Amino acid sequence: MKIRRLILMVVIFLAGVATGYAVDGVSGTSIPTPAAALTAAAPVEDPIPDGLSEDERRQIQVFRTASASTVFITNVGYRRDFFSMNVQKIPQGSGSGFIWDKAGHIVTNYHVIEKGREFMVTFGGEDTYPAKVVGVAPDKDLAVLKVDAPDELLVPLQVGRSGDLAVGQKVMAVGNPFGLDHTLTVGVVSALGREWTAPNGRTIKDVIQTDAAINPGNSGGPLLDSQGRLIGVNMAIISPSGAFAGIGFSVPVDTVRRLIPQLIKYGEPIRPGIGIGIMQDHLARRYGFEGVVIREVHPGWPAEEAGLEPLQVDRRNRIVGGDTIVAVDGAKILTSNDLLDAFDEAGAGAEVTLTLKNQGELRDAKVRLAEINR
Repeated sequence: MKIRRLILMVVIFLAGVATGYAVDGVSGTSIPTPAAALTAAAPVEDPIPDGLSEDERRQIQVFRTASASTVFITNVGYRRDFFSMNVQKIPQGSGSGFIWDKAGHIVTNYHVIEKGREFMVTFGGEDTYPAKVVGVAPDKDLAVLKVDAPDELLVPLQVGRSGDLAVGQKVMAVGNPFGLDHTLTVGVVSALGREWTAPNGRTIKDVIQTDAAINPGNSGGPLLDSQGRLIGVNMAIISPSGAFAGIGFSVPVDTVRRLIPQLIKYGEPIRPGIGIGIMQDHLARRYGFEGVVIREVHPGWPAEEAGLEPLQVDRRNRIVGGDTIVAVDGAKILTSNDLLDAFDEAGAGAEVTLTLKNQGELRDAKVRLAEINR
């Protein structure tokens, strides 16, 4: 009997080794070897429950896919201790972002990283890496960070288009509201063509309005269509309480597609222009002008080549001539913001038609936009 029991114990032990397990001689329970433990610890995606509608199943899959591309960003500032005079690092803000490419570029809002000294990017609520700023566009409330993270963590989002969005279309917002790990909210495109004021005071046009809940911490996160494609970058809400009240805004992805490669390459947007100095809007209104008054024309730039005339005054400081830009490609221009937006939309290298007003007379001039900050 003892021999049989001994043989049985040997057989059990050998079976445990063969299957990757060791036998605990005290309790008789099996303990994973390191290789088996690694396999057991690998994340396994939960199956989608049965009985759900096709729409629900799609939303679940979109969220799971987008979560791998959405990150949490912590903005760290410096503060000198009043008593010790030592400099301390303090978190001064947070937000969301998303992976743009396999090179480690992260897109977020400019206001998320504004005034920060150091930045930390957290993937999936666990892995955290330092990041550096590579480019900002305060005019559009966009910024790009870069992290050196393992390749398996860098899962870029699929980028869609916003030019053909329709009011009523389903959208989903993914982010880290109030510091909570990956959260999904669902809604619709509530309106298109809205305007919002950027951190530097410029007007952001063609903004997407949505009722998908956007709360503090969602800023910089992706707005997705029903197929999981990026259609906007969540940036702001209208709320009397500070929490979501049904109106959120996102930078349209068509703007993002145009600017992000420029921020990565140059650190700032390429600014199209024609080489002019303009009169401030409030002064132009004071003198009765409607449009953008050309105050000076810089030598050697497209404006000079096109024959544009700067403001002219006589000895008594009376205005006696000069061009005012009143339209670009037929679109009415009332303010300097209108002019800058029209140039941004056309892009450097494009030829535009300016409608000019000079002493009550209108004329058109074709001008090719140049890169004024390169």
